[in-house]
Amino acid sequence: MTSLTELWQAAITWLATHAVTPTVHWLDIAQAAGDPREIAEAVLIAALQLFLIAGVMRPLESLFPAERWSDRRLTTVDRNYTLLMLLGLFPLFSFLVLMPFASMLGGGPAAEEATGLKHWVPWFADHPVALFLVYYVVYDLVYYWMHRAQHVIPWWWAMHSMHHSQRQMSCWSNDRSHYLDGMLQSFILATVGLAMGVEPSEFALLGLLSELVQNFSHANVRLRLGWLGRVGERVLVGPLFHRHHHMLRDPDRPTRHNCNFGQVLPWWDMLFGTALYTDEPVRPTGVSDPEVDADNERGLVAMQWHTLKRFWGAFRRREGWRLGDVSFGPGYRPIHDDDGAQPHPAAGAAAVTAVTAVTAVTGGAGVAPTAPGSAASAPRTTR
Repeated sequence: MTSLTELWQAAITWLATHAVTPTVHWLDIAQAAGDPREIAEAVLIAALQLFLIAGVMRPLESLFPAERWSDRRLTTVDRNYTLLMLLGLFPLFSFLVLMPFASMLGGGPAAEEATGLKHWVPWFADHPVALFLVYYVVYDLVYYWMHRAQHVIPWWWAMHSMHHSQRQMSCWSNDRSHYLDGMLQSFILATVGLAMGVEPSEFALLGLLSELVQNFSHANVRLRLGWLGRVGERVLVGPLFHRHHHMLRDPDRPTRHNCNFGQVLPWWDMLFGTALYTDEPVRPTGVSDPEVDADNERGLVAMQWHTLKRFWGAFRRREGWRLGDVSFGPGYRPIHDDDGAQPHPAAGAAAVTAVTAVTAVTGGAGVAPTAPGSAASAPRTTR
């Protein structure tokens, strides 16, 4: 264990000395960016996350698939999102935007006195593990309510729906999101972190550990958290639990997909009545709104652009601020389900075809391929 710790610290020192320090000095942001070792550690954690996704989770998808696809074409853009996020955007955004933001609000590396929980409860200063666990529970609770808001506020759903449009959900899908949505989430979570007195390196670890769990929960695997089984699914969010959250809408039970919002801990879903545990066959993933489903035929840049137009179409209209499930009509106008949006004529048949093609995730069988444009993937006009 000691040798591994020393190796890890040596890697941080090397990266901080030979890469991070020259870069922040060249950009003239050394004071705002803070400790180069903290930046180097965040970069190494991101690299470790990428290794675990590609080296562990991806092989598990081939060995124990929840769904079997004739090809993985739709997962390519999600992989590109993950590579871009982990190898570039996340480190840059964290230490070029969030760090100065923390300093501006009185936190970050410039803070000399204990703040947040360590200030309110001095006992935590001598118990860093307990403090981190409390941080994590609060962080996850905030994420739960933020995630519910993403689904019920139409202009926020306009962005978040891009994440849900994927018909081939995989270990790469977690980072499939609009960058404006990601910035908004980051500022909310960072503000909560500052209020709790979370150090920058601790915040990076909170975020990256959460991302790693989410990478696994999005994976196309039929595992029930290994030997933990059903008990484990009530301790941590796993692939089966989260796949219910991404299910294609059931026309016979149109609110069933509004479930399992938890990021890492399913406790909040159980506490607030949104948990769905069932042995029913898992429905295909995706959305039933044709405007959002069209994201599957777009590349990364086009997906960002069309999602931004969808957001603006909702944000600038009164309907975009009225809570509830919506689809998007001409000019990206939000159409509330409560206002009588009707399913596409082929929707019922498509849903039945899709469901009969799906077998239980825990049953060991896969799912018949659903090629883009097939009946099983045909969209409806409601979410």
